[in-house]
Amino acid sequence: MNMRAVFVLLAVALATILALVCVLLTQTGSSNKECDPDAQPGHQQTKVRQQKKSSDHSLVFSDLNPEEYSQIVEYLKSNLGVELVNAADANPSDNCIYYIQVQYPSKQKVLDYLDKGATKPKREAIAVIFFGNQIDPNITEYLVGPLPMPTYHEDITLQKYKDKLPYYRRPVIGKEYVEAYNLVYQQEFSTAPNFLNDVFGYDGTNFAALTTVPRGFRSGDRSTWFVLFFNVSGSCFSLHPIGLEVLVDHKSLDVTKWKVLKVFYNGKYYSNMEDLEKHYKEGKVTVIRMNRAGRDDDIGSMKPKVASMSGGGPFQFDPVGPRYIIDKNHVNFQSWAFAFGMNVNSGLRLFDIRFKNERIVYELSTQEAIAIYGSNAPGGMITRYIDGSFGIGRFSFELVRGVDCPYLATYIDVHYLMESDTPETIKNSICIFEHNSGIPLRRHYSNMHSMYYGGMTNTVLVIRAISTLINYDYIWDFIFYQNGVIETKIHATGYISSSFYFEDGQDYGSRVGEYTLGTLHTHFINYKVDMDVGGTSNRIMTQDMKFSPTSVPWQQDTTIQRPKVVREVLKKENEAAFALNEHMPRYVHFSSNTTNKWGHPRSYRIQLVSFAGEYLPETSPVEKAMGWARYKLAVTKYKEEEQESSSIYNQNDPWNPSVTFSEFIDNEDINLQDLVAWITVGFLHIPHSEDLPNTATPGNGGGFFLRPYNYFDLDPSIYSSDGVYFRSEEDYSSSS
Repeated sequence: MNMRAVFVLLAVALATILALVCVLLTQTGSSNKECDPDAQPGHQQTKVRQQKKSSDHSLVFSDLNPEEYSQIVEYLKSNLGVELVNAADANPSDNCIYYIQVQYPSKQKVLDYLDKGATKPKREAIAVIFFGNQIDPNITEYLVGPLPMPTYHEDITLQKYKDKLPYYRRPVIGKEYVEAYNLVYQQEFSTAPNFLNDVFGYDGTNFAALTTVPRGFRSGDRSTWFVLFFNVSGSCFSLHPIGLEVLVDHKSLDVTKWKVLKVFYNGKYYSNMEDLEKHYKEGKVTVIRMNRAGRDDDIGSMKPKVASMSGGGPFQFDPVGPRYIIDKNHVNFQSWAFAFGMNVNSGLRLFDIRFKNERIVYELSTQEAIAIYGSNAPGGMITRYIDGSFGIGRFSFELVRGVDCPYLATYIDVHYLMESDTPETIKNSICIFEHNSGIPLRRHYSNMHSMYYGGMTNTVLVIRAISTLINYDYIWDFIFYQNGVIETKIHATGYISSSFYFEDGQDYGSRVGEYTLGTLHTHFINYKVDMDVGGTSNRIMTQDMKFSPTSVPWQQDTTIQRPKVVREVLKKENEAAFALNEHMPRYVHFSSNTTNKWGHPRSYRIQLVSFAGEYLPETSPVEKAMGWARYKLAVTKYKEEEQESSSIYNQNDPWNPSVTFSEFIDNEDINLQDLVAWITVGFLHIPHSEDLPNTATPGNGGGFFLRPYNYFDLDPSIYSSDGVYFRSEEDYSSSS
């Protein structure tokens, strides 16, 4: 071994030791600048100064901070002229602040500011108020500004939704759930003490309830099936159904007028719990006596069955420190730069995504997620979860270092204000990290004519959040490759939902426990991709292939099938709206009106990776509320009034949705226009025994790629310092 190799090994060993020490010092989540090479004087500070202008400009996309939330609450309480009760304590008949969130300026104002040096747009927020204490209860949305010290508010409800927002469309807040549970547990259950005690050993603490939606069958309804499960400590209740479900009418603003409409137990329906008790005493109820699972027989326990391995698995470290810079809400990595934020309803979102300072995407954001269930029990058979109404961003909880994200990732806190008068902070809710994917980005080993090797590690930047929506966990990733590719990926994990297993249950899923039916469901996730390829004037081009019979020129009596490229420009929105099961050209591009060195239009290709099941038939009365799921891809002309494909109000009034996505597609001209792609991915999930204790990520997800296509003159990763090249006569340890 030569001396150079010895020095290299020593350097690697020292770097490894340093990295491990850093991990030990940062496992609690606190930072330690001595372990961060970029924190040394003159290193990261210099880079940050170089990026300061772009970082400051990214603040136009920044989320509200706690001080801004507090100022808005104080302003609203002083200027709305009504008493506002803290939403955490509010009854349906009270007025309260539901949530507050940043409101971005119009796209044109932002572009003028970013690209033309125009004045920075005013910073404003949206405040959603539930007005329950008035003659005409309603939901009102106010534009509040300017921040940080607001002086005005404007009712924008009619402008945004073209109509008033009926009060019954409001999402169910925590206090309303508490009152519904009190009705069931304290009042209704008191009428069936013998049944509950004999069959379940009910003690007032060993049940858990799961809400279902929609809450009825027509606009104005607000009746919810609550599915009962055993509440198992240290595990998820959703795997322990007991066969009992209760339908509660909570439409009235007077809580004392709420009532139970129906009770279901083990395949039979009863008027209420008193009726069930009566039939039970008469011996007319087929009962299955059950006990809450213990630690040893809990099918949902995630506690490992063997002792953890000392030292764990492989560990990735950064020998020279992070190669990305985060300044407030702005990220720089290699040739990439972007701003990021968290929408309390829809989750993670990115803005002003640039490669080598050229904007490619104005906005890349999660819009909505839905799950459509089937079952032979009432709660499961009607359920169509629209997750944005619960809060995809709100429930993006703290990430666990070394499991949810790598140890050396950067963890970022998120602030929000919802169902409260005071802002809340979720520690370490977003992580950003550089990651070696374990497969070359590109490589070639030449063993003919010329002996050489060329390759490049596939080191990417990942920004991630994970939402836990009751039982399911969604892992949201945006991934940046050094060759100009952006990947958007969703993985589903967490626990399956279940119904009580009886009769024809296996028509609706798989039996995964003695009384547990893992119910089939479909996942659909919608994204907004506002691409600006070479500017805001884009068109949609498609490419595919077809075989055509051709006579061989040098042997005319022989015919071959020759593949040929088929190209088309889509000029109307209806042409660029591809239904879920419709044939779609395999190459779909956002194309600019400029060309690369070789005369091809500079473009970015959209490539889907999806295994979606069937969507609801359009004859379903709730289908319009989730109409974006009709399309795997739909391209529309950019409009300020078409900012979101869904609405938090669609869940509780899906029969007359506040946002109807299908209305976005009205055959407008999309040739050389500012365009937006709405992309839907998903998968069908028919649960199986390996979903216990909970669902694993491999194969359970989907996503899409945004890939440069003739956008560059050659692969831009050739300029990356991560590339490797050596010839046969060279020592590979000195390769460049």
